[in-house]
Amino acid sequence: MCSLTLTLPCIPPKSLNCSTTITRKTTCSSYSVPVKYRSIKIRLQPCKCSSTLSSSSTKKPNWVRRERDKADEVFEEGEKVFLVVNFYRFVFIEDPEQEVSKHLAFLQGRDIHGRIYMNEQGINAQYSGPSEDALAYVNWLKEDERFNDILVQISPPVHRHAFPRLKLRYKPSLVQLEGGVSHLPLTDSSMRATPLTPSEWRKRLEDRNVILLDVRNGYEWDIGHFRGAQRPNVDCFRSTTYGISESEDVASDPLANVNKENTEILMYCTGGIRCDVYSTILRQRGYKKLYALRGGISHYLECEGSVEWIGNLFVFDSRLSLPPPSVVKHDETKVHDDVVFAKCYICNSKVSELRHRNCANLDCNLLFLCCLSCMDELRGCCCSKCTSADRIRPVLSGHERYKKWHHYRDT
Repeated sequence: MCSLTLTLPCIPPKSLNCSTTITRKTTCSSYSVPVKYRSIKIRLQPCKCSSTLSSSSTKKPNWVRRERDKADEVFEEGEKVFLVVNFYRFVFIEDPEQEVSKHLAFLQGRDIHGRIYMNEQGINAQYSGPSEDALAYVNWLKEDERFNDILVQISPPVHRHAFPRLKLRYKPSLVQLEGGVSHLPLTDSSMRATPLTPSEWRKRLEDRNVILLDVRNGYEWDIGHFRGAQRPNVDCFRSTTYGISESEDVASDPLANVNKENTEILMYCTGGIRCDVYSTILRQRGYKKLYALRGGISHYLECEGSVEWIGNLFVFDSRLSLPPPSVVKHDETKVHDDVVFAKCYICNSKVSELRHRNCANLDCNLLFLCCLSCMDELRGCCCSKCTSADRIRPVLSGHERYKKWHHYRDT
């Protein structure tokens, strides 16, 4: 048994000594990328640098030995190591249909599943794949000068795909919002919120005179959020109306009645793209002091740990919920893990697991948090009415996700 880690974006060397644990230090701000050879014990090491990703690597790499950890995930001999990769970039693409064709051609024969969308405003990608294929696509993309410094985020390795299939196509809107986003000046960085690095964000959180704006959905907040952030009152980002509604109720709109010229607004979302889009709308509405967390929550948790963060991170793939990585960099008295906030959708009691499940009634399919007692009593349904529905799926154990209906139809 051995353990190897290689920091993104370096291409794995041709041969490695499997008797040690190594991490290659380059200009990186994302997770270390595991490299599997024979039977390998994977240890993800968050990179300590704060600079952006670069497509180049050092000529004389600095290799650092790491000790094995009891929490390391074991991958058996012959088993593939899958990575989950996320990135986006707003940049003008003259012929997005041709760009889609180029990407499809490169991925031909490679085992990539996920959602990769492109249009005239740029690219938005979330995908999974065996480490070799996942990293090959990243490195190929970064050869294009439009994307050579793109922030690529790598989640911890998993045993299988996090997405059912590949969707790589032209899409009119990279982010779904009421009225679309194609008319917004998204490629103009001056119209977007000022990006803050994770360390800058942490320091800004100490100022309680700012407005902390969670630009996600309510169910995402339910399993994790920054301390002091108000729960979003929407279940779909496209319905977000902060600062643009006529409501004067702060309970439903944190930006109601604020001074647009002088109020500092700190915006955050999972990976950063929703903040970039919505801050452009707020700029057009006259808001001046807008700041966004660069790389989103996932990048912050990797770099700063759980400081001022409560709970887990909701993700839009088969994993649904990710606990923060174990990064201890600052005074742990600022970590508030003991705050009780996650409640059962049915009985309002505290839940034992920060992970949503879908209602067993296929025709409802509500995504909700549930305690073990209500899960057993209602057989995985969100309410008593759903238990008598025509298309009921079995209660799933562990972290399983429901498959297509035909898998359960005859059972």
